[in-house]
Amino acid sequence: MAKMNIENVVASTSLGQELDLNAIEDALDGAEYNPQQFPGLVYRLKEPKTATLLFRSGKVVCTGAKSLDDVKVAIGKVKEDLKKAKIEIAIDPKIEVQNIVASSDLEQEINLNTVAITLGLEKVEYEPEQFPGLVYRLDSPKVVVLLFGSGKMVCTGAKVPEAVVRAVQKIAAELRSASLMS
Repeated sequence: MAKMNIENVVASTSLGQELDLNAIEDALDGAEYNPQQFPGLVYRLKEPKTATLLFRSGKVVCTGAKSLDDVKVAIGKVKEDLKKAKIEIAIDPKIEVQNIVASSDLEQEINLNTVAITLGLEKVEYEPEQFPGLVYRLDSPKVVVLLFGSGKMVCTGAKVPEAVVRAVQKIAAELRSASLMS
């Protein structure tokens, strides 16, 4: 079984109130707010290594986490840091995963031309002159997998880690059943 590594978890929440991003930038070390470039404030944490985007509406997006637990820790730290800066957050934010990006390796080379023909062109995009990977859109789980000739894969669009595991297992099984992989 190919092993899977979560590379990035993107999650969002709402703090349930409007935020004064200028005041937050002044209060938090490492906060960056430049509304001419981007409408949100960027707050980076070293542990867990994440970037949290805070918007005036109170919406929050956390990116760079390696797990859902890291997301929860990061958003908890942001809430605590806001509290220390005299910005009280009244609610306990409900976190919703938007996207999980994970990598995997089938540990053998794959002939992408043969894969593209075998898996069917309705779910596969492969234009090696444009991009070296084959784009495979799965319906269940609903994810997109980039498959490279090296056997390495990148899976995106998952909401739970189990979806990535199922996608990798499904692709490996399809390649084996078509005798494209040992």
